[in-house]
Amino acid sequence: MSETDADFDVDQWRAELESKREEKDGFFGEHPQSPIPPEERDGFDGLDYFDPDADYRVTATATVHDDPEVVLMDTTTGREMRYLRTVTLTFDLEREDDDLEDGTYELAAYQQERPGSEQPEPLFVPFRDKTTGQQTYQGGRYMELASDRELADGDELVVDFNLAYTPFCAYSETFDCPLPPEENWLEVTIPAGERFE
Repeated sequence: MSETDADFDVDQWRAELESKREEKDGFFGEHPQSPIPPEERDGFDGLDYFDPDADYRVTATATVHDDPEVVLMDTTTGREMRYLRTVTLTFDLEREDDDLEDGTYELAAYQQERPGSEQPEPLFVPFRDKTTGQQTYQGGRYMELASDRELADGDELVVDFNLAYTPFCAYSETFDCPLPPEENWLEVTIPAGERFE
């Protein structure tokens, strides 16, 4: 799914992350399918981001749910969307800073029900943390994890919070976005990824 920590090149990672951010800013500013309303695009000068921080690129251990439970997620327009809780990701956060809440955390990862689909769905990881509603969007943020294989219990995969992004509904009410369920409310500050104030 991703390179192991032994192969991790922080300079290359940072350059790729900055390149992805520039590409996304271009899409938001110019593309017809941008969530920024057309009348606001001329004044758009890029999304806000936390500085890249490799401490928030963590290795998580997967617990696979063979009989996934249905989770109904509320959306920003008051509807419900059906997801399956297929994997639980367990990871540690450790930093040298004194003020970080070190510890072990869990996030549920979901997939939409798509009967008969041959392609494996990416894992959808919506979450809130202690930046939510202050430095980041009040409706939470998302990550998507794509795997090139079927996960098994104990598999390790990289979860990079620097790729956490703001859902489109933050920019326009024409979008309907699922809200992170309470099981994915992290009691920790994750100053990584996209900001939204």
